[in-house]
Amino acid sequence: MRNFIITVDGKSYEVGVEEVGGSEKRAVPVQTPVQAAAAPPKTEAPKATAVNKNGTKVVSPFPGLIKNLLCAEGTPVKKDQPILVLEAMKMDNDITAPCDGVVSYCVQKGANVETDTVLAVIG
Repeated sequence: MRNFIITVDGKSYEVGVEEVGGSEKRAVPVQTPVQAAAAPPKTEAPKATAVNKNGTKVVSPFPGLIKNLLCAEGTPVKKDQPILVLEAMKMDNDITAPCDGVVSYCVQKGANVETDTVLAVIG
């Protein structure tokens, strides 16, 4: 696995890419500028870690795109209330709260997520 920092629309994202295939063709590593490793990803990571301390985690049932966050951060929600929209295969899917509590998001609108990614915590 190799880690890369990608900047899209001024936001930096750290991604891990797994190498597949044989070793007969090896790509030459690309040197990234020092400025690409900006501080914003490091400031976002502790926020997500702090959110995951307590509460019931809401995980992604499949890979997709976070199309919309339906509640504001810190809003009280009821069990089965839609909290975000996850787009997969051109279909919008409501992700609901598994219990009553206060929603704390671990993802942002426009983020691509994989299966079992923690989307939010209901505490």
